This record gives sequence, structure tokens and C-alpha cells, in this order.
Amino acid sequence: MAGTVRGRIRKGAIEPDERVALPDGTKVTVTIVRVSAEEPGDPFERAAGGWKGLIDADALIRNIYSDRLISTRPEPRL
Repeated sequence: MAGTVRGRIRKGAIEPDERVALPDGTKVTVTIVRVSAEEPGDPFERAAGGWKGLIDADALIRNIYSDRLISTRPEPRL
């Protein structure tokens, strides 16, 4: 079995949050990555403003409107 299992430290031992299908005595390598506590609120609301300062919104809007004027349809033959 290989994969990622989340767990918690209790009394100095790692307790997995889900059942692990390995027999007792199996040697494993454990990599510890600290996970912060769940933040309250909607993830979309927490992400709001994440792009602020990275792009020029006015230039982006101008580019969108100018690209809408470009026609990709062929000229009709009459």
C-alpha cells in the first residue's frame, strides 16, 4: 500500500484518521507535514482578492472588449 493518510498526534503517537490496511509490525516511512486547522468560512470568500496587484484589471477589461470585436467568421460569399 502506498498513499497519503491523514492523522493526529495523541500522547506522542500518530493516530490515523482512517483505517490503514497494513498488518501489525509493518515498517513504514512517515513524512510529517503540519496541516493548519480548518479555517472557518467559504473558501471562495477567503480567496477573494488573491489576485489583487498581480494584474492590471483595467487593461484586462480593455483587452477582453477589443478581442470581442475580432471576427473569426469567414466573409459570406454571395
